[in-house]
Amino acid sequence: MTNLAIVVDGLRVNRGGRDVVRDVSFEIERGTVTGLLGPSGCGKTTLMRSIVGVQIVAGGTVTVLGEPAGSAPLRRKIGYATQNPAIYADLMVTEALRYFASVLRAPASDVSRVIDEVGLSSHANAMVGQLSGGQHSRANLAVALLGTPELLVLDEPTVGLDPVLRDELWELFARLAKQGRTLLVSSHVMDEAGRCERLLLMREGGLLATDSPDGLRRRTEQTDLEQAFLRLIKEVEAA
Repeated sequence: MTNLAIVVDGLRVNRGGRDVVRDVSFEIERGTVTGLLGPSGCGKTTLMRSIVGVQIVAGGTVTVLGEPAGSAPLRRKIGYATQNPAIYADLMVTEALRYFASVLRAPASDVSRVIDEVGLSSHANAMVGQLSGGQHSRANLAVALLGTPELLVLDEPTVGLDPVLRDELWELFARLAKQGRTLLVSSHVMDEAGRCERLLLMREGGLLATDSPDGLRRRTEQTDLEQAFLRLIKEVEAA
């Protein structure tokens, strides 16, 4: 079995006559936390959809856990949390998660486990439609954690959350990686970059860099990762 969880080679996605993802190539090792960072609209969500296998691509290949993206064997091996929660508003949190657990054929005991992991124990019997924005995001993340997915693709999972909960979730991500899970976590908040083992930095559909946080600091001679990202942009524009 290869140690690579994701291999993207020359990926191109076209929308409205223009490339929104342009010739992107990278590899992600199993059991790691990789951050996908860049400003809103740079192509992060489209790239994630391509990895999950729900995006029509114009060129290139995406291989996930040794299979072509979107293959049937991957359906229960990937947990995907979208930016826009798809959890039903007219159910209690516990009821909604029981439904998704049955669809995913996950153990019934997973429901209480994931509710606790995302910090929603005090709202387990609350209606999803009555949750705050941050609580709604956590419930959506809980769905992705059901079962034992080998790969978690999380699209801005910490958006709208307070700093304490954001820290708790990043600690959870680190624990999951130590258990052998692979996580790809997108964000447009650069202060989260330092919590990742590897970084993919995107801008305008292209991949500016793939490196570790320390490697990026050394490469740009910047201690602050946001300044490092800005330095990369200036280098590309000057080239």
